[in-house]
Amino acid sequence: MATFVITGCNRGIGLELVRQLDARGDDVVGVCRQSSEALDALGIRVIDGIDVSTDEGVARLAAALGEGSIDVLINNAGILRRDQLDELDFDAIAEQFRVNTLGPLRVTKALLQNLHDGSKVAIVTSRMGSIADNSSGGYYGYRISKAAVNMIGMTLARDLEPHGIAVALLHPGMVATDMTGGQGIDPENAARGLIERIDELGMETSGSFWHAEGYVLPW
Repeated sequence: MATFVITGCNRGIGLELVRQLDARGDDVVGVCRQSSEALDALGIRVIDGIDVSTDEGVARLAAALGEGSIDVLINNAGILRRDQLDELDFDAIAEQFRVNTLGPLRVTKALLQNLHDGSKVAIVTSRMGSIADNSSGGYYGYRISKAAVNMIGMTLARDLEPHGIAVALLHPGMVATDMTGGQGIDPENAARGLIERIDELGMETSGSFWHAEGYVLPW
């Protein structure tokens, strides 16, 4: 049994990750800004009131976890604001950067004391952060935030390598959640693929950018 800490788990992919990991017997701690009936119904430990985009929020998370050991940290919390070149909202772009990019870095740094040799850090990113794969444009804030968090993930992989901590950047696919307006694959299938990739993660693959289906994505 491994101990997982998962951010952004009150709905969507995060909720499904919690459900599947709990069902197979892992010890799961769910972290979110506000819990949900579906999350509460699972009966796991929930730490709510946590805003990963602020120093105060992650400090509260670290205090709530205390010295508890974390085997796998999944940075899943994220937001998407749709935009195009002729209707840019720079405040919304900055908001996505704070949550999607700096959030995983803040959380990981705050919880370094809880990680150990053999721990894993997973960042749920998106292929929309791939420069090589950008063939449609648009979504400036989301793309920027995900491209930047990919760099954070790679840098974390380098810095945490001496400590035996592996890092994965994971694209779940186009998943039917509130974020995507219900379009895409079922969250159950996406979460299953993410868990498989995390289970397979080791130091030899640390820093890679994976699709949940199991293949490497271009930067």
